[in-house]
Amino acid sequence: METNRSIKRRQQYDLEDGKDDLQRVEFKKLTQQSLSGDGGQISLHLLLAVFVMCLLAFSGLGLIVAGVINWPNPPEIPLIESRRIVGGAASTTRHVVGVDKGSKSMPAMATTNTNTTTTKKLLDGLLSSEFDEQSSCVSRYESALIRKESQHKPSGYLQERLRKYEALHKKCGAYTELYNQSVRHMKSNDSTENDDTECKYLVWISYSGLGNKILSLTSAFLLALLSNRVLLIDNGGTDMSSLFCEPFPNVSWILPLDFNLKQFDKKSPYSYGNMVKNKVIDDAAIGVLPGYVYVHLSHDYEEEDKLFFCEQDQLLLQKIPWMLLRSNNYFVPSLFLIPAYEDELKWLFPKKDTVFHHLGRYLFHPTNSVWGLISRYYQAYLAKADERLGIQIRIFDEGTGPFPYVMDQIFSCLSREKLLADTDQTNQMVSTKVIGKSKAVLVTSLTPGYSERLKEMYWEHPTWNGDAVSVYQPSQEDHQQIENHSHNMKAWAEIYLLSLTDELVTSSWSTFGYVAQGLGGLTPWIMTKPVNRTTPDPPCKQAMSMEPCFHAPPFYDCKAKRGIDTGAIVPHVRHCEDMTWGLKLVDRNQW
Repeated sequence: METNRSIKRRQQYDLEDGKDDLQRVEFKKLTQQSLSGDGGQISLHLLLAVFVMCLLAFSGLGLIVAGVINWPNPPEIPLIESRRIVGGAASTTRHVVGVDKGSKSMPAMATTNTNTTTTKKLLDGLLSSEFDEQSSCVSRYESALIRKESQHKPSGYLQERLRKYEALHKKCGAYTELYNQSVRHMKSNDSTENDDTECKYLVWISYSGLGNKILSLTSAFLLALLSNRVLLIDNGGTDMSSLFCEPFPNVSWILPLDFNLKQFDKKSPYSYGNMVKNKVIDDAAIGVLPGYVYVHLSHDYEEEDKLFFCEQDQLLLQKIPWMLLRSNNYFVPSLFLIPAYEDELKWLFPKKDTVFHHLGRYLFHPTNSVWGLISRYYQAYLAKADERLGIQIRIFDEGTGPFPYVMDQIFSCLSREKLLADTDQTNQMVSTKVIGKSKAVLVTSLTPGYSERLKEMYWEHPTWNGDAVSVYQPSQEDHQQIENHSHNMKAWAEIYLLSLTDELVTSSWSTFGYVAQGLGGLTPWIMTKPVNRTTPDPPCKQAMSMEPCFHAPPFYDCKAKRGIDTGAIVPHVRHCEDMTWGLKLVDRNQW
């Protein structure tokens, strides 16, 4: 569909073409007249013709300049709700200001900054220019110096929505008068007191390992964008503020410490699933909705909890000012199956497999202490290599490794996919005439055995093509330590280092690998999960997209109220390669 801007520009070009035609006619007339007189008349007429041409040319240029510079301001695009009562129940239509309700066209966006250096620093418009570069966290801008420029550009609509969200967060964030007022109303637990509030909130409760935290927090932020809520995060357990810089300019996303979250868990009477099960809340509960609701979206959630992903339930939940959410899942794929969000998501992410890539780079910037770990290691071991390969190893089998079947799987994957050159087992010498590439291999694992075996292999034997392979492993923590601050700093540094590689091999089911591939914009080779401690065949396969997998999706048809394969509803939500019942986003519009 032709936009207003393109129509205006086409009309402008038509006008300019008309000017050109008039210009040619005038010149022809003047020339013919001048040729019919003497030499003096010819010169005079020619000068007059040139003068007319200049006037016409400058007139056209002025119109062109006016057309380029004086475009109308883009329409305001806050999400709004239109409510109507049908048979005693509220029906809510969500649309975008400036776009007809039935329109499928994306609203016009402002022109983005074309300065190359600024654009690169701000990740093509993802990041706000309001941060003070001198006093802000170092990684926000230095990361662009060592990370390859992303091939995936954020849509203008996403940039606009992020700027509007930042303004909302600044207006309604913690410690503001509107926040304090909303907290007072929350304590009364009556949503009717908040009918006219400008601010609604989504509180993310810290839970599970670091990879799970990052994925669930990204999901929560997208939900906040879609539902026009302000996201505040629980800093308890893992000290999130010591791992990640503040993502929004001039305001914090940390929930005040005096906010009591201990009462909210799966068994809480304020759990949405429990309220549905006990018929405390339903579609007809207009005027008696609670002031807050707890949403349990973890791997152990019940069938009633999963109704959260039904459109009618979403419309009901939007009327509750405070939502408190606990999850260890990347539940974004199921948001794409909610019809009310379909158009909005299409405008935000024209390439559907870039959700985590864009939102992850927007939200998660290592603090200066973590950035020090990252930058020092990168410069010392990875920066000078011609190519960098990341290998992320997560073992779910019990026992002391390294396990031979896992080592065989790693070697087989690297060889079959030609990620590293094979070694010459028959020759201990390498010809100095054969000079290949330098390849740095970054291994992350809780134990050192796998990287040591790789290092021995490429130290003891030359490669067939002369490549020089070096193997590095930053840490070896032996076991996961969820609440250990030093452990989490190293884990975050290693995730980020993996995201800086050129190619990536990951382990099945690992959220650690999901985060690395998404931040780096990498489509990894996923090692198949071994069964019965045997090397799988094939040992690995390349992922369909760089998006993480939702490990515990619902399988429910909200309209038919029966079970359904949610991986077969739309072409862009498919089952994961590493977990057959999981869901992930792919960039497909057809089956």
